Amino acid sequence: MALTPQNSEAFMREVDEAVRQDRMLTFWQRYGRWLVVAVVLGLILFAGWLYWQQHSRTQSEAVSEQMDALLSTATGGGTPDAKQLDALTQASQPGYRAGALMLKAGIAARKGDSKAAIAAYQAIAADNSLDQPYRDLALIRQTALEFESLKPQQIVDRLKPLAVEGAPWFGSAGELVAIAYMKMGKPDLAGPMFAAMAKDKTVPDSIRSRARQMAGLLGIDAVETPAEPGQG
Repeated sequence: MALTPQNSEAFMREVDEAVRQDRMLTFWQRYGRWLVVAVVLGLILFAGWLYWQQHSRTQSEAVSEQMDALLSTATGGGTPDAKQLDALTQASQPGYRAGALMLKAGIAARKGDSKAAIAAYQAIAADNSLDQPYRDLALIRQTALEFESLKPQQIVDRLKPLAVEGAPWFGSAGELVAIAYMKMGKPDLAGPMFAAMAKDKTVPDSIRSRARQMAGLLGIDAVETPAEPGQG
């Protein structure tokens, strides 16, 4: 019995559907188990990622609270808990680790153990895993502790790259460099640096005040003239 065009088309659709079902059954029999395994692993990995995000956030909050407590104790004149401080020096977050290391070195300096403090600051300055501002500050504090034992030129060579207007630690580094210039008998270099620090509003007020006085002693007017009314 010959098939009409309509019946022929319906028959071909049924054949195509049967072929597709057979292929899908064969594919599922061959790869279905691995697909299930892949989906399950993906869900496990996603759940693990979510857990790690929450865990990291919780850990960061805990570390932040510990750091705040230790800093409050230190700034209040007390001695932070040594075990907690040592634990924070191993923190996975570079910022908290650097802060703990700096605090530990500062405590040693406050206790008069200059040797330990210098070694600690030197280690921080050489630690490439820490952000540069922490390393630069450690170098400045190390130099301040070693100031009397170093030659003025050594101080200049070490800190001059940091004693630049606009640099984060311009005041701290600039003051040491300017004093070194004074010891070298170079007031022509020290005076302008003192004046620049005195006029730089990003420099701490205590350093600006001292710099203004030193600039005045060297014959350089570092007092800012108030703007006249109507002038910006």
